Amino acid sequence: MTAPGESKRGPVVQDWVLAMVVAVIQLGGGRNANLRQTGVHTIDALGYVLLLVGPVALLLRRSYPLPVLLVTIASCAVYLLRGYGYGPIFVSLVIAFISAAIVGSRWWTYPLAPIGYFALVWPLPTLVGHPANPWLAFGMIAWLGVLVAIAEGIRQRQAVLVARRQRAEAARRDEEAQRERRASEERLAIARELHDVLAHSLSLINVQSSVALELFDKRPEQAESALAAIKTASRDALAEVHTLLHSIRSGGSTPGTEEAPESGAERTPESANGRRDSERAQDNSAGRNAGVAEARPSAPRSPAPSIEDLDTLLQRARAAGLTVDTRVIGTAHKLPSVVDVAAARIIQESLTNVARHAPGAPAAVTVRYAADSVEITIDNARATAPQSKSGPSGGNGILGMRERAHALGGQLIAGPRPSGGFRVVARLPSQEEAK
Repeated sequence: MTAPGESKRGPVVQDWVLAMVVAVIQLGGGRNANLRQTGVHTIDALGYVLLLVGPVALLLRRSYPLPVLLVTIASCAVYLLRGYGYGPIFVSLVIAFISAAIVGSRWWTYPLAPIGYFALVWPLPTLVGHPANPWLAFGMIAWLGVLVAIAEGIRQRQAVLVARRQRAEAARRDEEAQRERRASEERLAIARELHDVLAHSLSLINVQSSVALELFDKRPEQAESALAAIKTASRDALAEVHTLLHSIRSGGSTPGTEEAPESGAERTPESANGRRDSERAQDNSAGRNAGVAEARPSAPRSPAPSIEDLDTLLQRARAAGLTVDTRVIGTAHKLPSVVDVAAARIIQESLTNVARHAPGAPAAVTVRYAADSVEITIDNARATAPQSKSGPSGGNGILGMRERAHALGGQLIAGPRPSGGFRVVARLPSQEEAK
């Protein structure tokens, strides 16, 4: 890697080398050209100084391109008006003109070409007694045209290079922004998945532990059932967390994700959820340290939640003492995996909220199939038992359910019922092109 000091020294060295080469050409070539011409003034000390003015001025051509060009024009004018004759003194003028045309404004630089021609070639030298050769005057016009064309070509090429660099930088920034957005979506998907895996089980554990504490002395048989439900829920939660961590570490796709809606759309957080839920049904065991693998049995794997089998989906909630009725309207049909998983998660989260905020209240789950959508309704009546004080009431459950529905192109409405209780209604598209 080049140090900043070295990158700055490079152009300075180039300018010094260029100035010395031009000085040698102008001093040696100017002297030889002057000796071969007749009727010209012999080069004296002033002539040599004028030959050196241009090369010295070129040292500042990057910082002050237009002043350097004016200085070289002035030195050439004085040189020719003194009668020294034509020679390579124009080399520094050509370099100064190209530098000014490339770095500075063309509207200040290009007009100096005809002005310099009038002052140095024709007609001003003729008016002061130094007539120019007609062929020389004509040839200088052609050379000035070529010089302007060269300067404009270099300028356009630099403009193209700058535009290309800007496009590359914009593409790099856009790629970085997309990378950050994908990382943010992935973090959101992981956070939602952890919430889905843990919130349902922990809420049931919380409710059942409160029941067990209240009934431990009065009704030990019911307390035993509550403790058994806690054991089952905690075991299943550990297995699901185990599987989720393995899915996050592996980061690979699993069979079944082909059902996710793609059609050129970007991968949504729901896609990540669908893949991870599918991995629960496919993977065997992972995420354990090698040292304790033999001492601990493999954690059971929970299948991906699905609304095709509502009894299995609601088994844990019912085992925790929640009364849930189910109803299916319409002809059930196969749903895309991400839609099926999202619907199951919405049902689980809604029942978790019932168990947390209205323990003892019966719930009803209705699944209505349509040609291009599926509608899930979760109702709970007013609680028939006193509200439990088992935990905080705040959470992100409804927000997470709404995000799931919106990510798939659906909608979710949640709020109190006029007759009491609470209702959650989610409508999700059931077509492959759904987003």
